[in-house]
Amino acid sequence: MLNRTTIAAIATPPGRGGVGVIRLSGPQSYAIAEALTQQSLPEARFAGFRKFYDASNEIMDEGLVICFPNPHSFTGEDVVELQGHGGPVIQNALLARLLELGAIAAKAGEFSMRAFENGKMDLVQAEAIADLIDATSQAAARSAVRSLQGTFSSKVNTVLEKLIHLRLHVEAAIDFPEEEIDFLADGKILGLLDEVASSVHAVQQSARQGQLLREGLQVVIAGKPNAGKSSLLNALAGVERAIVTDIAGTTRDVLHEKISLNGLPITLTDTAGLRETGDIVEKEGIRRAIKEIEQADLLLLVYDLSQGEDPLQLAQAYFADHIEPKRLMLIGNKCDLTGSTAEMTDLNGFRHIRVSAKQETGVQALIDAITAHAGFQPEEDTFIARTRHLDAMKCTQRYLAEAREQLVVYHAGELVAESLRLAQNALGEITGDFSADDLLGKIFGSFCIGK
Repeated sequence: MLNRTTIAAIATPPGRGGVGVIRLSGPQSYAIAEALTQQSLPEARFAGFRKFYDASNEIMDEGLVICFPNPHSFTGEDVVELQGHGGPVIQNALLARLLELGAIAAKAGEFSMRAFENGKMDLVQAEAIADLIDATSQAAARSAVRSLQGTFSSKVNTVLEKLIHLRLHVEAAIDFPEEEIDFLADGKILGLLDEVASSVHAVQQSARQGQLLREGLQVVIAGKPNAGKSSLLNALAGVERAIVTDIAGTTRDVLHEKISLNGLPITLTDTAGLRETGDIVEKEGIRRAIKEIEQADLLLLVYDLSQGEDPLQLAQAYFADHIEPKRLMLIGNKCDLTGSTAEMTDLNGFRHIRVSAKQETGVQALIDAITAHAGFQPEEDTFIARTRHLDAMKCTQRYLAEAREQLVVYHAGELVAESLRLAQNALGEITGDFSADDLLGKIFGSFCIGK
C-alpha cells in the first residue's frame, strides 16, 4: 500500500438526513475509531452500535460502526465507516473530532485515488464511480455500472494484448535479420497490424456511444420571435417549461432544460428571438442567445411555415459562421396552419422537418432525427466513456497508421517498432497503465469529497 496517512471525509451529500456517513481510510483508522467510541470495534463487516465521544468525554452522537480490514476494502487499506445522524452540524463536529485524533481531511477523489494506487481498480473503473453518481438517465447509469464492472477495461486490455503480441513479432524480425524468412515482408505482421487497428476502431465506436450517454448533447433552439421556439421546447420536454404567448419577444433570456430523448441525455436551450431591437433587456437576451448558438452541438433553426420564409436565407442571416449540415437542422413549425403534413426531407444537404409544436405533430420524428443526427445507437453492452478515452484511441490510431506506413512504404522495422510502442502507451493511458501524475490529479480532483 502506497499511503501511510489516514484520511477522513463525510461521504454523504450536504444537508439534513436520517443518516450521515463518515469514512476513514489508512493504517490508523481502527485506532482513531476506537478513540472516538472509547470501545473495541465490531467484527469485520458486522455493524456494531457505538456512542461517539468528544475530547471532554461527552457523547456527541451515536450510530453504527463497520470495519473493513485491508486488503479487502474499497481502498485496499483499513477502512471504517461511521453511520451517525445526518445533520450537517453533527457531521462536521464528528469529522473535526476525527481530525483531532490524527486523521487528515481527504481531498476530492482521494479514496478512489487510493483504490487505484493499491490495485483495487483501474483508471476506467475509478472514473465509472463518478459517472455512476452523476448519471442523468437509467441508460447512463447502466453503462457506468458496466464500466465499473470492467467491461470497458476488458475490451481495452484485449486490444493491448494483441498490440503487445504484434510488437513481439516486429522485435523478433528486427533482432534476427539473418533469418531466411523476411518477417517484415511476409504479410503476417501487416495482417496483425490491420487486425489491431480494426479492434481499436470497434472499441472506439462503442466508446463514442458511451461518451454521448455521459456528456449528452447540447441542443439550442433559435429563430425569429414568435416562430414557436418555446412551444417546441415544451413539446420536446413534455412539460410546460417555457412561457408561450403571441407577444413577440416573450423569451428574453436563455432557458435550459435537461431531458432524455430516446435514452440520449439532452441539454435543451430555448433562446430569445433573433431580431433588431432597441429594448436593452431584449438585446442582452439576444447576445446570450448568440453565445449559446456558438457553443451548441446541434442547432434547431425554427421558422414559421405560414410566413413563407426561406430557412436557408434565415440561417445565413442569423448565424452564417455556423451553417453546416452536421450542426444545423431546419424546423418548419406550424404546419397545422398551412395544411402541410409533418415530414422530414432534405434541403440542400440539411435535414428539414415540418412539425406543429402546438399540436405536437411530427415531434417524435424530430426526436428520432436528433438522436440519429448524433449517431446515438446504444447497445446492451454499451459502457460509459469520456472524451479523454476517445482522444487516447485517436492517438493510438494515428500511431498505428504511422506504423503501417513505415512497414509498407519504407520497410523500416525500427520505426515500425517505435510507432507501435507509442501506440501501446497511448492506449494504456485509458486504464492507467501509462498515466502522468498531472492527469491522475485532474481526474480524481473532479470526484466528490469522500469518494
